[in-house]
Amino acid sequence: MNTPPPTGDQHVLRHGDQVAVVTSVAASVREYRVGERDVLLPFDVGTIAPAFSGAVLAPWPNRLRDATYRFRDVTYQVPLTEHERLTALHGLVAYARFDVVEAADDAVTLRHDLVPTPGYPWPLRLDVTYRLADDGLTVTVATTHLGEGVAPYGVGFHPWLSPGPGGVDASTLRLDAARRVTVDDRLLPIGTQAVAGDYDLREGKPLAGVALDDAWLDVTPDAEGRTWAALTGSDGRTVAVWADATLPAWQVCTGDGIPGIERRGVAVEPMTCVADAFRTGDLLVELEPGTTHEVRWGLQLR
Repeated sequence: MNTPPPTGDQHVLRHGDQVAVVTSVAASVREYRVGERDVLLPFDVGTIAPAFSGAVLAPWPNRLRDATYRFRDVTYQVPLTEHERLTALHGLVAYARFDVVEAADDAVTLRHDLVPTPGYPWPLRLDVTYRLADDGLTVTVATTHLGEGVAPYGVGFHPWLSPGPGGVDASTLRLDAARRVTVDDRLLPIGTQAVAGDYDLREGKPLAGVALDDAWLDVTPDAEGRTWAALTGSDGRTVAVWADATLPAWQVCTGDGIPGIERRGVAVEPMTCVADAFRTGDLLVELEPGTTHEVRWGLQLR
């Protein structure tokens, strides 16, 4: 019997010296490199993606307290997936299979129809497109509400950036964000504060000895309305991540103590909202029946 790999089908995209491998499970980016330089931490085709590597996080990113929420006067319970913190982590599609809608040498569109469940009774269709071009890898997610009633919604992404040959401690991270989300001991939001110390990434923060698993807001956009994060390695190469205005929140994690990562890379995650948005309502998207919500972000190696 031929056992399918846990990452599913592999879709190899090429453009010039860029190569990206997108998997059918979670619509993950399993590999992205330019020439011999990894942009993202690759993981083996025969392994379960470590720490949500490259995955699409929907219909909510990050954590949901106690795996419960109340929306429009109804209380819902979703599966508890992070038992040590009693949360539901990273939505419902991070290990789901996506089907090919369209494929070319330099692009692929994958689709997942989210089946209604008692904890999330709204049918959503997610179309995820990856495209390579001269300016790097662009990711677009268009989510359509196929059912009735308003649906709470959020989306995020989980790329683990490669710091290059010198490792995380020899790299510098820049994110022009003015505020950090403060959290409790379960990493759930309790407020925000102006950035300072290790949390002020605006001028570029050397990561030697710095451990982060935090969210940022109030990121300054460029002239085109995009916000940016940049990880510069000891080889002088920079992995730059951009997001459009639909993704106003960013999570950064240095991977300390996380199995399969262990500080080998830095997760830089553009999101529509921060943790617990289904409960707090902060930056929550409310999808009307028949409408489509679209986000766009991308990666470059400089």
